[in-house]
Amino acid sequence: MSQGVSASGADDAGAGGGEGKPGTDPAAGTAADTEPPCRRPVSTPAEAFDALYTYSAPGLVRQAYLLTGRRRLAHESVERAFHLAWQRWPEVARDRDPAGWVRAAAYEFAMSPWQRLRPVHRHPDNPPLVDSEQRELLEALLELPPPYRRTLVLHDGLGLNLPDTAAETEASTPAAANRLLHAREAIAEQLPHLSDPTVLRNQLIALVNAGPAPQLNPPRAVRTSSERRAWLWTRAALSVTTLIMGATGFTLATAPTRYEPAVSPGHQVGGVPPLAGPQPINPRSFMLRQQLLSEPAHGPERLVPTIP
Repeated sequence: MSQGVSASGADDAGAGGGEGKPGTDPAAGTAADTEPPCRRPVSTPAEAFDALYTYSAPGLVRQAYLLTGRRRLAHESVERAFHLAWQRWPEVARDRDPAGWVRAAAYEFAMSPWQRLRPVHRHPDNPPLVDSEQRELLEALLELPPPYRRTLVLHDGLGLNLPDTAAETEASTPAAANRLLHAREAIAEQLPHLSDPTVLRNQLIALVNAGPAPQLNPPRAVRTSSERRAWLWTRAALSVTTLIMGATGFTLATAPTRYEPAVSPGHQVGGVPPLAGPQPINPRSFMLRQQLLSEPAHGPERLVPTIP
């Protein structure tokens, strides 16, 4: 990362930080103590990334599990999202909501249709929740279509307003509102006691925060893995480019420099007699030829044959 990016990330992250001003209550703490870790002052891009990962990764794993019902896929989705965030850190550091940027990337990877083709993610896991109501809500949530499920979790589970939910799901505001209404109706059909939107919202918030803290890799390991993945992709791209250039050079060196018309294939011609040579000589003809060759070339014998 460049130093310019580091300064930008530090300025964005430390906009609300600083020392306590005279006259403030010391017991209330400084502004940096009351802000999320991802908004505290940092000096390097790595520190800003580590703060963002430490602050938002555990919650994102729980949210991805609610969307997929698969713990392994939830961890993989969040880690891939942070890999992408570290590779595009200048863009993420300047975003008005870095946690939302990573959340959108994790949701996209977790709910991708091709995930269903992987045998390891074909069947959902058994929910680890102890509360039977939370288990029923999770099962009903997983039966919703993916767009409805995502809209319901963002709006009622995380508390995003409708325009922000529509923007994150890449839909219009009326479309997001319709998805939200249909999702609530589908949940109410299976769980009538959650027909009240307020009760459903409270249950979803509790479900998002339920469960034990997920076991995550250290931030440094995530950054190292992201850099290794980027290095492997770069090396693969260079190898493919070199192979294409070599094949192109070989083709240019061996290709003909002028047009050579192809020989047309032969066709059978009808009405022409087959090629015939002289017949084999028989003994009588052989004797006659020898006699003619032995006699002189002049005389009446050549004109009037001798009758025996």
